[in-house]
Amino acid sequence: MSSYGGSSSSRCLQLLEKCKNMKHLQQAHAQVFTCGLGNSSFALSRVLAFCSDPNHGSLSHAWKLFQHIPQPTICIYNTMLKALLLRNDLILTINVFTKMLQNGMYPDNYTLPYVSKACARLQSSCLGELVHGCSLKLGFVSDIFVGNSLIVMYCAFDDMKAARHIFDEIPSLSAVSWTVMISGHSKAGDLDTARLFFDEAPVRDRGIWGAMISGYVQNNCFKEGLYMFRLMQLTEIEPDEAIFVSVLCACAHLGALDTGIWIHSYLNRLRLPLSVRLNTGLIDMYAKCGKLDLARGLFYQMPKRDTVCWNAMISGMAMHGDGEGALELFREMEAAWVRPDDITFIAVFTACSYSGMAHEGMKVFDKMCRIYNIEPKSEHYGCIVDLLSRAGLFEEAKEIIQRMPSSSKPSEEAVAWRAFLSACCNQGQAQLAEVAARNSFGSNATVGSMSCSQIYMLPGASMVMPEE
Repeated sequence: MSSYGGSSSSRCLQLLEKCKNMKHLQQAHAQVFTCGLGNSSFALSRVLAFCSDPNHGSLSHAWKLFQHIPQPTICIYNTMLKALLLRNDLILTINVFTKMLQNGMYPDNYTLPYVSKACARLQSSCLGELVHGCSLKLGFVSDIFVGNSLIVMYCAFDDMKAARHIFDEIPSLSAVSWTVMISGHSKAGDLDTARLFFDEAPVRDRGIWGAMISGYVQNNCFKEGLYMFRLMQLTEIEPDEAIFVSVLCACAHLGALDTGIWIHSYLNRLRLPLSVRLNTGLIDMYAKCGKLDLARGLFYQMPKRDTVCWNAMISGMAMHGDGEGALELFREMEAAWVRPDDITFIAVFTACSYSGMAHEGMKVFDKMCRIYNIEPKSEHYGCIVDLLSRAGLFEEAKEIIQRMPSSSKPSEEAVAWRAFLSACCNQGQAQLAEVAARNSFGSNATVGSMSCSQIYMLPGASMVMPEE
């Protein structure tokens, strides 16, 4: 009898492991109850784990199940926290953790990393400090998983002093510990300290090299990023996708076409599958290096393209003054049901501006506001002002700025006025330039006078300085 029961239970658990969709899961879950495993922590955790799958699961199903479990074990709590975190339901993650504490359940070294990640994503330093305190109280700070997650959290808060304190508390550091500190200091713009951590790392794996290369590139130190990549090549450590993307970005900004072509060949030799992200990096590199045909060829070979990929190709067209091509690509993007974002519209406006297509650009601006409900930012207004000014439509450009919503920040309005000032100076519009200068700098007469010195050399300019 017990043998049969054991065999039956084993089959039920195997069914859970083989589930491919929610229908299969519901059938397997029914079998779990039939086999008498309805209160089994392991079986319930497997059900919750499947429900957390972003592609095949159902978080609502997991949540309903979780609420009906009378006394969840730590394993079930952890599985639910992981499921919520995977779906980025951060507030509920914190609520479940709070409920767990209220029920007298102590977190373990799996619980705390999930909660610290939620705090980092929420940018809640107050909650993060509470989690840190809980880790200290339970003696988990020296645990490598908890310690690393706390370092990541404090790096997300840009609190590198606290991150360093945790780092120093961990008795046996892992490569991840060094990687996170390098990334954190790079994110904060402190490349010197990031490099010190890199140099002091006892073992440099792919992650540590990637963090340093990425740090240089993210801080616009493109030559240093490429140099670091060449040093990595000497170690015979094979780069991963993230490193290739960083290096392609460096090549794009430096116009290093030969290096970019070599990397493309290297990718082909490795037979590394070209993901959307890698293809986008190659497209951006070729476009910025002036090889639009190669960029376009790669773009149309891709079976799937995301918004970032479309943006890279449209920006490439814009950079080379192909307004018609950029607009046509924008229409193709819409036809493919890919939603444009802020960057898409900046690229389209720039393309229209360089090509003297003011009317077409304004139609796209109207679509951005009315159809896509994207509130224009200072960058958009700056592009539109440049677009209209290049077409000689200065009064229209001034009206656009004056119509900026009252909710706009003063700094955003100032950016738009400065774009208008630059256009007026370039086109010899002295009187409008003076208006733009006054609105740009307000009472900061010193900065205004310095920036507007060229105004007073224009025909028709008065000698009245910006008002204080």
